[in-house]
This record gives sequence, C-alpha cells and structure tokens, in this order.
Amino acid sequence: MKQDRELICIMCPNGCMLHVDENLNVTGNRCPRGVSYAKDELTHPTRVVTSTAKIDSEVLPVCPLKTASPIPKEKIFDVMKEINALHLKAPVHVGDVLIGDVCHTGVAVVATRDIEK
Repeated sequence: MKQDRELICIMCPNGCMLHVDENLNVTGNRCPRGVSYAKDELTHPTRVVTSTAKIDSEVLPVCPLKTASPIPKEKIFDVMKEINALHLKAPVHVGDVLIGDVCHTGVAVVATRDIEK
C-alpha cells in the first residue's frame, strides 16, 4: 500500500472511520476489531456471497443461498458462475450444502430457506 486510506469499519454498530497509513497502522477504531478489519480489507479482502439458484418447486422459482463463510473477493465472479449453473430439486432445507467446495476455496454454498415442495 503506497498511500494512506480511510475506511468505515463494518464489524460492529459503531461504524468507526478508520485511517490506515502506508505501514498498516490503524487509528480511529473504538474496538480491536477495527484494526483486524482494516488490515484484512487492505491486504486480502473477503466477502460472503448471497444469491439464488433455480429450483424445481411448486412454491418458489428460486432458492436463496449463501457461502458458509467469506471467500476471497477476487473469486466472486467465479463463484457466481458455479451458482448460476445450479438447478435444484425440492425439498431443500436451511443449511443443506448445495456446492461443497466452491471454486476450490474450501467454502461450501448452503441453502438459507426451507423449500418443501
């Protein structure tokens, strides 16, 4: 990182304005989570992906899902390609693993809603 950055921390409701210098020194945080958030966000950002997949169901045309934990930000488009290729059959239950190791990240994609039929 070559220049100072400012970020808003999203790790707790405080929403601290963080200032990070070129040596990754963090100021402006009101709790320790701000320091780890800023360093992670600037060195290796991750995100939880939420989306939907087509499902053969009498009730809904799509099933909501998410990654079970954050994935590297640079893999989001690859993960979405795998999710978009899914075509599920009911029943599906909350927590069902829909993709085991999405894009070799070690993270599963799981259902976030029960769809019985």
